Amino acid sequence: VKKEYANGKKVIDGGVTYPIVNGKTGAYAANEKAHSVKIAYGKTATANEQKAWDIDVMPDGTGLPEGSGSVEDGDELYEEKCVSCHGDFGAGSGSYPKLTAGNAYEMQKTMKNQRVGGNDEGPKRTFGSYWQHASTLWWYIKTGMPHPAPMSLSNDEVYALSAYILSINEIKIDGELVEDEYVLNREKFLKIEMPNKDGFVPNIDGQKGPDDVRAFYNDVTNYGNGTRCMKDCVEGKPKIQKIKMAISDFTPPLSNEKSLPAKPKDAKPAHPGKELYDKKCSLCHATDAMGAPVVGNKKSWAKRIAQGKDTLYKNAINGKNGMPPKGGAMNLSDNEVKEIVNYMVETSK
Repeated sequence: VKKEYANGKKVIDGGVTYPIVNGKTGAYAANEKAHSVKIAYGKTATANEQKAWDIDVMPDGTGLPEGSGSVEDGDELYEEKCVSCHGDFGAGSGSYPKLTAGNAYEMQKTMKNQRVGGNDEGPKRTFGSYWQHASTLWWYIKTGMPHPAPMSLSNDEVYALSAYILSINEIKIDGELVEDEYVLNREKFLKIEMPNKDGFVPNIDGQKGPDDVRAFYNDVTNYGNGTRCMKDCVEGKPKIQKIKMAISDFTPPLSNEKSLPAKPKDAKPAHPGKELYDKKCSLCHATDAMGAPVVGNKKSWAKRIAQGKDTLYKNAINGKNGMPPKGGAMNLSDNEVKEIVNYMVETSK
């Protein structure tokens, strides 16, 4: 088993490499001949192709474009494109993360909270209190948001949303609190210092981050201090901790039964497209928060249905406006997409 990369540096991601020995890599058989075959698929990406994909934004400003946006404009954009998932004022909604827990500088102090000694308050990890760099926020909004239409926001809109999120975290830039009338641009963005910028141990920041991590773990004084013990480590009798307030009365009672409820005998068979719609499309089409036509809204669907199913099939498969091809569910077959469209149409007549 090897715990070094090909360049000789130690692995720090927890992975190991099992070399092929006697036709096996670890416990699994390996085709050594297949490993020696030269792969002839694809081609080396050109400089322009690499440039088109290299759109990340780095903490030093690399990749951060010019632009500007105000907190007020960001507030309006948030209400239009973000609130349905992230909740009012970034407070969180359902399974989507909250974007603030209050003043970021105060919340950053909770990063060292331990749930011991009667304290049940753990760290409050949000963008403002936990993230090391604001550049990650700008990049993520630009390339991944809003969820149904990534890459649809202009640079100015991203600056506006970034300004709004900074404001609800009560972040200061160059000593100035980001408030309603604040206008964020590239020059000001590069002056942002996040409260938790030095909060990670070991230091993972920058291009030397991996080497800093190796150096940290190579120095045993940084961790594991004390006497190692592998057996008979407890002096005297161990203290058994018991649950003080055990819950024994459950309503309904606990059960190991895992089968689904039986369907009524007179139940009509579900539409073949309904289950796929629920899994793949309802996030955007169940409400009008995403700008998509709501399934069941006859008025909203009348003009679309009038175009004919072939047009609806084409738009659903190839994408239209803010909707990506197949709604982003590229694992669906064309026939499955058509079944979903059929269900949406029949439910909206």
